[in-house]
Amino acid sequence: MSGSIAWVHIGDLHLESAAPENLERLADIVAEVADNLAGEVDLVFLPGDNANHGEASDYAAMCETLGGLPAGLPWRIIPGDHDYEPGDLRAYEAAIPEENRPEGETIGTHRCIYLDIVSAGHGGPDFRLTMHHRNRLREELATAAALGQVPLVFMHAFPCDLAADGDEIARTFAAAGVAFVDTGHTHYNELLNDGAVIYGATRSTGQIEEDGGAPGYTIVAVHDRVPSWRFRRLGAPWPHVQIVSPCDLRLVTRPHDPAQVARPGAVEIVARVFGDVATPALLTVDDGASMVMARGDDGCWRARIVLPAGRHAICVRAGGVEDRIDLLVRPADQTPKRYGLVSPGHSCHSIGAWPVAGIDGFQLGPNRNGGKP
Repeated sequence: MSGSIAWVHIGDLHLESAAPENLERLADIVAEVADNLAGEVDLVFLPGDNANHGEASDYAAMCETLGGLPAGLPWRIIPGDHDYEPGDLRAYEAAIPEENRPEGETIGTHRCIYLDIVSAGHGGPDFRLTMHHRNRLREELATAAALGQVPLVFMHAFPCDLAADGDEIARTFAAAGVAFVDTGHTHYNELLNDGAVIYGATRSTGQIEEDGGAPGYTIVAVHDRVPSWRFRRLGAPWPHVQIVSPCDLRLVTRPHDPAQVARPGAVEIVARVFGDVATPALLTVDDGASMVMARGDDGCWRARIVLPAGRHAICVRAGGVEDRIDLLVRPADQTPKRYGLVSPGHSCHSIGAWPVAGIDGFQLGPNRNGGKP
């Protein structure tokens, strides 16, 4: 079973009355999403640390602001350690409707699993899964397997940040074929590839330390199990172009899959163009001549090209904006080898700087190289 899903990730809000600019940033992001992405993404995700001190007034302001999203575009939320600062999640749960904080749901051919990793801890970054969520995770992954769905996981932090059993949880993700795990907490943009699962973290909306404090959000897509991830600075030019298949060589976890490591010969390039564009998308390979792509009924732009084995620079342009990937092409008997997992779900598997995606690689945040408490 195949399919495509895309969502907007708005990083940790850290809303508080002492920092009114954080709510203003959220309002600006909501307005930009409403103006450009209505009907083009499947959900908006908030990864925790929504209220800096877990106060009811901040949740009320957040919910009111999120009400500016287009009708039919749902938002989903999970708690972070700052939401748990009062010692419980009563204010969080009282303010946020249950439909916006499900534990799992099916979107198309994807099973979205939302985890609470703060309630079982003692506050602060004491991240743990409750027994309920351990069992629910297994049930959701088993359901996805039985129905042929692609599992996606949404949690506040990487498994390596769990105070207990992080390795076990990451191995569970790997064994179940989780295509992408989306997180917050780091305050900076980062992607991990542990050889089996891609993990993503988007810079916070409040308390930003990287990129001169510029706010923004990420568009994440999974197309036929192929992940793509691009950070957008708030106010960046539209449209937004994202190559969704095949995947960049940095994100290969299934080298036997031609949608990840292409085979020599005819290769289909698939891109999505978010926002209005009056001209066709154009494809170039290795900075050669451009060719016009065709738009399908699903809104994706496609073109087939013949490629020899090797590494190729793929570029798609539309409306003056472009996206690029590095594509690996190998015969079936020469695909990259995969061995046993080592430290799965750990930040040691960071792919490092990737300017095209919006990752500077400096890890400027309180959890790595930053200066704020």
